Amino acid sequence: MQGVYLLGLLLGALAVLAGSGLGALLAGRRSERLAAALGAGGAMAACAGGLVAAVVSLVLRLDPTAAWPWSMPYGAFRLGLDPLSSFFLIPLFLLSGLAAVYAVGYFQPWAGRRPGRFWLYYNLLVAGMALVVTARNGVLFLVAWEVMSLASFFLVVFDEGDSEAREAGWTYLVATHIGTAFLMALFLLLGRDAGSQDFAAYAAPEGWAGGLFLLALIGFGTKAGLFPLHVWLPEAHPAAPSPVSAVMSGVMIKTGLYGIVRMLVILEKVPGWCAWAVLGAGAVSGLFGVLFALAQHDLKRLLAYHSVENIGIIALGLGLGMLGLHHGVPAVAALGFSGALLHVLNHALFKGLLFLGAGSVAHATGTRNIERLGGLLKRMPWTGAVFLAGAVAICALPPFNGFAREFLIYVGAYQTILGSGGLAAGGLTVLVALALIGGLAVACFTKAFGIVFLGEPRSPEAAGAHEGDAAMRWPMVILAALCLGVGLTAGTVVGVLEPAV
Repeated sequence: MQGVYLLGLLLGALAVLAGSGLGALLAGRRSERLAAALGAGGAMAACAGGLVAAVVSLVLRLDPTAAWPWSMPYGAFRLGLDPLSSFFLIPLFLLSGLAAVYAVGYFQPWAGRRPGRFWLYYNLLVAGMALVVTARNGVLFLVAWEVMSLASFFLVVFDEGDSEAREAGWTYLVATHIGTAFLMALFLLLGRDAGSQDFAAYAAPEGWAGGLFLLALIGFGTKAGLFPLHVWLPEAHPAAPSPVSAVMSGVMIKTGLYGIVRMLVILEKVPGWCAWAVLGAGAVSGLFGVLFALAQHDLKRLLAYHSVENIGIIALGLGLGMLGLHHGVPAVAALGFSGALLHVLNHALFKGLLFLGAGSVAHATGTRNIERLGGLLKRMPWTGAVFLAGAVAICALPPFNGFAREFLIYVGAYQTILGSGGLAAGGLTVLVALALIGGLAVACFTKAFGIVFLGEPRSPEAAGAHEGDAAMRWPMVILAALCLGVGLTAGTVVGVLEPAV
């Protein structure tokens, strides 16, 4: 019965998101201030309710499902809130709610900025992501996936006068629909024999598990930003408004990782080469992501490439876990999956923080070019302090949360050294890739923080910078505190993740 109430709370949150977004659009014709209040208030309230439902469901290890008949073919409108979905909803609602608070200050004053349209797209993006991770029917999943993709596209091109944003938006739209084509093929093949698109009826035809997982890896990997499917990510994330960049990088790309993990659950057993495919994609994404980041002069583009890097680290953990399952070593599997899922949460916290920090810098100076900045720590001490916390966290340095996720993956990789053959080779691959990625990340963020916040201003824009208002500061402070808190209580957090693992 508790699970039914939690599903009801989640559905209520989705209804509030859709209703407040539509209300903001209609109110914007008369009062931009009222539109902003409706949209932002609805987003904050819905995210708070959804977060409660997700946390309670995960802690109590519930698995409620509900279904309603609808006119669409191949099954019912079916939702579920198992531990895996509940876990992914936690960073989704947490970061989306804080980014909504930040957006209130970021867009002030709202005059001429069409707040009704912004909040309609923003709230639909959050609702679409939540439906993606709770859908238990392929048709519903693809509908939610399309809502999420289109809403994020309109947010990327929100500034109609920015030609860079328009080009980035179309690149993203093309890439995401190429990925969707692979997902449609995947779902059609999974439901072919059963004649239903309900996840419970899915079954891989004999000998097809590996090929189906490859379709999933390409389709979901495009959204996640795995190299070389990442082409849209370094274009779209910098072009979007900063609160949107934070949500897209911290949460939206994780729906691709959710899809890969959900396919592991649905397919149950995949060939060993699938683990190597994930490991290879993770190693290449991590290394190329951090190398490209080192060469950037645009602060948000630098952070976007670090999203490719961190998705690679998560893929390394998933691949290690898959190798552990394939070779029958539960300890390696548990450590790999635990490190990967913990990093899903950690990346949402520190990457959301870093994008909000970069947004504050751009908001105060009017530029994202790090060569034109400098000396901002004296002028923007709050932003400088929290950006430093995010930089330490993303570099996996203690005592912040990034250290715990890499520690788990490192321990799992060292466990494989005691094995032989493919298992030991996989562990060695993870160790070498993580060591290189970690060292390069430290170099990159030492450069970024030093050039942006230390020294003296190198332009009039930097000399005239000022701190943002409270609505922009406090979400960043909360995220920085959470990065430290998760790092100091990592053992407890990993215990809470156990049902999802």
